[in-house]
Amino acid sequence: MEIIHTGFKDLFVIKPTVFSDKRGYFFESYNQDRYRNAGIDFIPVQDNESRSSRGVVRGLHYQLRPYDQAKLIRVIEGRIFDVALDLRRDLPTYGKWFGIELDSGSKTQLFIPRGFAHGFSVLSELAIILYKTDNLYHHASERGIALDDPELNIDWRIGNIKPVLSEKDTRNPLFRDAENNF
Repeated sequence: MEIIHTGFKDLFVIKPTVFSDKRGYFFESYNQDRYRNAGIDFIPVQDNESRSSRGVVRGLHYQLRPYDQAKLIRVIEGRIFDVALDLRRDLPTYGKWFGIELDSGSKTQLFIPRGFAHGFSVLSELAIILYKTDNLYHHASERGIALDDPELNIDWRIGNIKPVLSEKDTRNPLFRDAENNF
């Protein structure tokens, strides 16, 4: 397993070792001891899975403290552009985002610590995403940030396709107006 620093505190790209042969493949998608030894303190308590088609953009979602969540994102099928937006006011990366393509072929994962908003766009015809969280979903503390905020200037990499959004995500505030207790 290779753990790559992104330049954001505690935000890591994780490239697992994949063992392939004529039968298929095997890899560890999560190993608590290996993560801990790499400085990642993450104990998942909930798994979430989503299925989306090309052009779907989800996010930018987060939960306020004390219900904030660290997330380990991986793609089971397809390809996405995954984005983590730093909401931690005391860090130089506050208000900056990190984006990476994740796909089912490479098995690369993104570990997002608490204090980030998360979103993704679907680049393949279909994508199935699995993410582990270290805190349970808490509806009353859920928040979002506008996907098209011009100050953030996130290129969701869907080209000329009109983004497919949930009604809820069309009402999210701009970054500067979003509630944030990080």
